[in-house]
This record gives sequence, structure tokens and C-alpha cells, in this order.
Amino acid sequence: MNPENYLFLSALLFTVGACGVLLRRNVIVLFMCVELMLNAANLALVTFSRMHGNLDGQIMAFFVMVVAAAEVVVGLAIIVMVFRSRHSASVDDASLMKL
Repeated sequence: MNPENYLFLSALLFTVGACGVLLRRNVIVLFMCVELMLNAANLALVTFSRMHGNLDGQIMAFFVMVVAAAEVVVGLAIIVMVFRSRHSASVDDASLMKL
């Protein structure tokens, strides 16, 4: 398959994720859209790495996946605690936590 197709798919996934972050108000959906954008960036990194014949992009994509896994653990813990205290998963309710 052509590398341009992978880059087009990556751009499409990133656009869908960015639109979801900008338009949705549910914290869980926002979280999934951020993960979608990270996966789109990983796809682009691996594609460029494959095109140039080195492993730098693949190693960077691996580290992005490690950081994303840690982000999921911390983010879901915060979301669960906000849901337990506010009984809602809306971004507007989470803004009440400001000092």
C-alpha cells in the first residue's frame, strides 16, 4: 500500500479526534478523542519511519504509547472521582473544581 494512503488516514483520524475534542462536552468522549489523536500521530510517525528506512519514528511511537497508557490510568482515575462527587461526566461540571 502507498505511504500517502497511511498519511491520509492519519490526517483523517487526527481531524476526527480534534473535532471531537472541540465539539463534545462529555469527558469520556473527550478522552477517547485525545487517544484517537495520539494514535493518528503514531501512525504518521511509523509511516515516516518506514519511508526513510530508520527506526527513530517507531521508537518514538513506542514511547508515545507508553505515555498514553500512563495518561489513561491517571485520567480515568480523575474522571471516576469527578463522576462520584458530581454525578455527571460533563466538562462544565468539572470546571467547578477551580479555586
